[in-house]
Amino acid sequence: MNKKLYVGGLSWDTTEDALKDAFSQAGTVESANIIKERMPDGSEGRSRGFGFVEMATEEESQKAMEMWNGKELDGRTLTVNEARPMEERAPRG
Repeated sequence: MNKKLYVGGLSWDTTEDALKDAFSQAGTVESANIIKERMPDGSEGRSRGFGFVEMATEEESQKAMEMWNGKELDGRTLTVNEARPMEERAPRG
């Protein structure tokens, strides 16, 4: 199993620190990233409603999935599962 988890259904108000704090209940969080929209000027906009959490061990990843999948954080029900590898995409033109 991968140590990286996909977390969907995030509130736009959820911060990376809040996400990290929540998942730290299951073990050591290596990283917590919320994906944000890119604005035309290159800056980041609001949350896209999903992110990724990387746990220190596979056991902690499993525990985090069991603990948070289908549970509520900041008023939204989360979907938590194993992250798939990023697929190759054609360049935008």
